[in-house]
Amino acid sequence: MELFAHVVAAALITNSLPHLAHGLGGYAFPTPFAKPPAVGLSRPETNVAWGALNLGVGTALLFGVGNFRLGANVDTAVIAITAAVIGLAVSRSSARARRRREASDR
Repeated sequence: MELFAHVVAAALITNSLPHLAHGLGGYAFPTPFAKPPAVGLSRPETNVAWGALNLGVGTALLFGVGNFRLGANVDTAVIAITAAVIGLAVSRSSARARRRREASDR
């Protein structure tokens, strides 16, 4: 259960990054609250709030469940791999959503 919580934490923390980056930069970015969800764009303020929520819940899971210790161990390796996989998935999803928006603008 502890490892599962840490995998979810890594996914949430990784997902927080593009939302916080776009929101803090003043740019719109897809969120689950956009229309259509995850394709349409949400306001920067929504992205900051969504990113902060993801970061907060992820951090709480990472450090609040079990005994996570950063270092050369299985937990850290699983978290790093999860972050890489989620990062690739977010990147691909963002590109796909952008292509859909651009196609509907034509």
